[in-house]
Amino acid sequence: MSLFSIFRRPLLLAVPVVALAFGGCSKKDEPTPTPAPDQGKVAFVNAAAHIAPVTLKFLADNSEKASQAYGTTSGYQNVLIGSRPIQVMAGSQSALTQSVTIEKDKNYTFIATPATSSSAVGGLFLTDDLSVPNPAKARIRVVHLGQNVSSPIKLSQVTSTANGPVVVDIVTNVASNTVSAITDFNPGTYNLSILDNAGVSRAEVGSGNGAGTGTKTYEAGKVYTLIVSGTAGSLNSEQSLKAFLSQNN
Repeated sequence: MSLFSIFRRPLLLAVPVVALAFGGCSKKDEPTPTPAPDQGKVAFVNAAAHIAPVTLKFLADNSEKASQAYGTTSGYQNVLIGSRPIQVMAGSQSALTQSVTIEKDKNYTFIATPATSSSAVGGLFLTDDLSVPNPAKARIRVVHLGQNVSSPIKLSQVTSTANGPVVVDIVTNVASNTVSAITDFNPGTYNLSILDNAGVSRAEVGSGNGAGTGTKTYEAGKVYTLIVSGTAGSLNSEQSLKAFLSQNN
């Protein structure tokens, strides 16, 4: 038997052990993936009629999330969960700082609302229910921020006929500075109106952008938010009573 044959078998047995040792080291060196932070989503709305047509900036955790002209709504923006500071800026001036609580995977709407000061805005924070129990229906809620309006208001379809107007109510009894429950209604094309407590038409939803002209098609399975803001009878057309519509899903 040669010297090579004597040492060959132990040498071969040692190779797998060495390979395993190196394999174990490489696994230990692999970095652990960092999990994505838990977040919720917030849509931002500029409904601050008293300073219209000023554009507002919305910040969360000191990071700008949206810049919105009066009467417009941002898409949903990611915001970390927990108690978070929301700041609203009018130009370079802080108009509001408010703390809100965000839960994981939930959707919210933050509305900059009218205030008594021209250098400040109010803040309304809503939880958004995007569920659609009946997919054959559309859903809508009404936020009443209007001033100088005989409350409560309602959202109705008013149709002129030879025998006079026919009123079909969709959302009723919305008090000042409150938010209605989400209401199911039949999808279709409407030119909806905001009526005051006396049944007088105060604002048309129309095209859905506050202009009050044209019509809007409401789709089955969609959830809408209608914000009424401004002052009825205001001589400032920018700050007069308007109804702004946004689609949540």
